Amino acid sequence: MGKGETEMTLTDRQGHPISDNQNVRTVGNRGPVTLENYHFLEKISHFDRERIPERVVHARGAGAHGYFEAYGTVGTEPVSKYTRAKLFQEKGKRTPVFVRFSTVVHGGHSSETERDPRGFAVKFYTEDGNWDLVGNNLKIFFIRDPLKFPDMVHSFRPDPVTNLSDPERMFDFLSNTPEATHMVTFIFSPWGIPANYRQMQGSGVNTYKWVNQDGVGVLVKYHWEPKQPIKNLLAKEASQIQAYNTSHATQDLYEAIERGEYPEWELCVQVMEDGEHPELDFDPLDPTKLWPQDQFPFLPVGRMVLDRNPQDYFAEVEQAAFGTGVLVDGLDFSDDKLLQGRTFSYSDTQRYRVGTNYLQLPINAPKKHVATNQRGGQMEYNVDRAPGQNPHVNYEPSTIDGLREAPKSGEPHEPHYNAKLVREKIDRPNDFKQAGETYRAFDDTERDELISNLVGVLSVCAPAIQEKMISYFTQADPDYGRRVSEGLAKAPKNPGRVFRAAQQVANQVDQMGHQTDGY
Repeated sequence: MGKGETEMTLTDRQGHPISDNQNVRTVGNRGPVTLENYHFLEKISHFDRERIPERVVHARGAGAHGYFEAYGTVGTEPVSKYTRAKLFQEKGKRTPVFVRFSTVVHGGHSSETERDPRGFAVKFYTEDGNWDLVGNNLKIFFIRDPLKFPDMVHSFRPDPVTNLSDPERMFDFLSNTPEATHMVTFIFSPWGIPANYRQMQGSGVNTYKWVNQDGVGVLVKYHWEPKQPIKNLLAKEASQIQAYNTSHATQDLYEAIERGEYPEWELCVQVMEDGEHPELDFDPLDPTKLWPQDQFPFLPVGRMVLDRNPQDYFAEVEQAAFGTGVLVDGLDFSDDKLLQGRTFSYSDTQRYRVGTNYLQLPINAPKKHVATNQRGGQMEYNVDRAPGQNPHVNYEPSTIDGLREAPKSGEPHEPHYNAKLVREKIDRPNDFKQAGETYRAFDDTERDELISNLVGVLSVCAPAIQEKMISYFTQADPDYGRRVSEGLAKAPKNPGRVFRAAQQVANQVDQMGHQTDGY
C-alpha cells in the first residue's frame, strides 16, 4: 500500500484503522449490540456533541480568509505620525486576515434577509500577535451604555412566552431609549438590509486610540469601504429572496471567491485629537453618533482582499472567536463606555462558548510563537512554552530560565483622569440632531421605505409607544414625525400585543383579589 493510500485510510480519533464502518459489533447479525463497540461509541458520542453553544448574538455567519495590505500612510502623512503599530508602517506590507460576517439578533438558521445590523469582524494575524477589529456594517449603534445591552437584545428577541417576534416589545424598549433614534432611522431604511456581505460597508463603531512612538495618542474611528458598489434591499426585495433562499449572502460570498472575484475593501480612519472636544455638539466617544466627514475626513490606510474560502465551516467560521480587547502595540482603547463593556464580554463569551483554550485552535491562534505561563483547562493540547524555557517554571519573575517581560517598544500612552466616580449620562447626548440629518440625506426612495417600514411595525404597538416614537422622529425632523404620524392615523387601530397581555394579567390579578375578599 502506497503512502497516499495509507493517508486516505479511515481511522477513529485514536488513529486506529477502521476496517468496517458499516456494521456495529453484535451477538449474531440480528443483535443485540455489545458494549465494547469502541468505534461506534466514540463516533456516536462525538456526534452527540457536534454543536457548541450558539453565539448569543451574531450566531448566523459566513467567513473567508485573505490579506490586509498597508499603504504606509494616513492620507498623505506617514502613518508613524499617529501609530507605531507595525502592520501599518511599510507600504505593501501584507498581513493575513480572517473575516466573519454575520447577522446579529436571530439564531444560526435564521434568514440572511433579516432587518438587522450585520457583524463585520476582522482578525489580523500580525507579527506582534492578533488584532481583532470587531464591528458592524453600520457606523453607529442603538445604545451608548453597556449596562443596557442585555435588555436591548432581550427586547429584540422573540417573546419569552409566545416565542414570537413582536415589534411592540422592541419599540417599548426603544421608546424609552431616545439615543437609539439615529440607529432606528438607519435600520428601518434600506440600509437595514444589506444586499449581501460583499457590497456593504464595515465599521469599528466604537472610538479607539492610536499611539505613536512618543506615547502620544489620537482618537480614531475605523471604516471599511467596499470597492464593490454598495447595495441595499427594499423590504419587498428581501421578501422575494427569502422565499427561495435564506442563505443568499453566504452563497454569494462563497461563490464569488470560488469564481476568483475577490471582494475588496479599503480601510479608512477618521482621526481626532485626544480630548473632550467641547466645541462639538456631541461627545466623540458616543457610539450613537457619526463624526462629520467634512471635519474629520476618511483617510485611507490600507486595503483588504478576501481570496480563500474556509476548508471547514465549523472549524473556521463557527469556532472563530473575536474580542474588542485584542489589540497590538500602537493601538489602544478610548474611554468609550460601550467599548469597555464589549471588551470584557466578548472574550468571556468565547471562553464559555468554545472553551478555556479557544486560543489554541488554529483559526484563533496567532501566527507567531506564543509563550505564556497559563496551563491546564479543558481541551489543552499544547503547552505555550518558549524554546529554552525551563519546563519546571510556569511563573514569572524567575531567575532559573523562566519567561521574561518583553522590552518596551515605545513610550507608554498615559491618559489623564480628573473626575469622581459617578453613574451619569454624558453631558452632550444630543439624541436627535444626527437622526434628522440622516433622514434629510436619504433620497426619496429611502425616505419612503423608512416611513413605510416604521408605520408597519409601530402599527402593532400601544398608543403610548407610538406617541413617544413620533415625538422622537419629530425632534429629529418635523417632516419625519409628521409622515409617521399620518401613516399611523391611516393604519388599523391596534392596542398592542404586550399591552393586551398586560391587561389580561391585570384582570386575572383583579379577579383573584375579588375572590379573596370573602375570606
